[in-house]
Amino acid sequence: MTFDAAVLRSYESRFAVEEVVLRSGPADGEVLVRIAGCGMCRTDLAVRGSAGRSPLPAVLGHEGAGVVVETGGPDTGLDPGDHVVLSFDSCGRCRSCASGAPAYCDSFAALNLFGGRREHATRFTDAAGGTLAPRWFGQSAFAEYAVVAARNAVRVDPALPVELLGPLGCGFLTGAGAVFHTFRAGPGDSVAVLGAGAVGLAAVMAAVAAGADVVAVDRHPERLALAEQLGATALPATASDLAGRIRRLTGGGASCALDTTASARLINNALWALRPTGHLGLVARLHRTLPLEVGALDRGRRISHICEGDAVPGVLIPRLIGLWRAGRFPFDRLIRRYPLAAVNDAERDCDAGRVVKPVLIPEGRGR
Repeated sequence: MTFDAAVLRSYESRFAVEEVVLRSGPADGEVLVRIAGCGMCRTDLAVRGSAGRSPLPAVLGHEGAGVVVETGGPDTGLDPGDHVVLSFDSCGRCRSCASGAPAYCDSFAALNLFGGRREHATRFTDAAGGTLAPRWFGQSAFAEYAVVAARNAVRVDPALPVELLGPLGCGFLTGAGAVFHTFRAGPGDSVAVLGAGAVGLAAVMAAVAAGADVVAVDRHPERLALAEQLGATALPATASDLAGRIRRLTGGGASCALDTTASARLINNALWALRPTGHLGLVARLHRTLPLEVGALDRGRRISHICEGDAVPGVLIPRLIGLWRAGRFPFDRLIRRYPLAAVNDAERDCDAGRVVKPVLIPEGRGR
């Protein structure tokens, strides 16, 4: 079958919507999904700065959602017509996967970032027959169709607006999972969130839903205003004595903090803002040595990296949908839709901070 997809051919070029070819259907354990919408994540855009480790040309996109068209083999647990949210890839066999921690799969980087699954890789080509890189994050969902491992697909209620649900598979899952799973925040806790983008605002919504107090820090006034509407106290990133102001707002220090910025200045401020034994989680990839100020880790404070919100997608995604239906996780307020053909406009607006979560909507001309 042939269909349209946004192809990135070099680390410097823009996306180009091209006709691509799927030369065979899903293999055992896989499903073919007609994509209804796919969120654009900072991780997609970070491919440009990956120092060549993410192979190109490729179809990116890893916050897809849509409808199952075809299943491969009898054991996928899914049927044609099922509505699904797609999440990250994992092997399902290593010690981390077996212990319910697929985000720490031994093969996570290989499967999701630096090559993808090699099985049947050549079945996905451009119109001239040139091979495209194997599935990005198990999906390559900036496209009208995607072939994914069934373990990456979470069935959802078909009454839901499936075109909006894709970001629950990564960005919103990461922020909310950090609050619910890593920090286990609840009433009486206080959460500082550094960076009010998609991941940060998901953390804000989750913390409010959990009954915790929240302070959100960002450099964009419109994002701070949105954080306040979602229940947070807002502070500009340029505020003087930022750590001291967070401590005062949280009654002596935050229980936990989530940094989504990778800014050394903000990370150190977050550590100083923690109460004794507080926990700072990092979700953004660091590209240089992180200098920590002397004393910032004193008094039992700790720092760790959080991958995919420590989540099992099949458990957390339904929980987030339930909260959304109850009016307690209004993720749809963060979304702006773009046609797939406007993928470069979506990237530009995302980079400029004009949109929190772009969602690309394919035009549906696949055949």
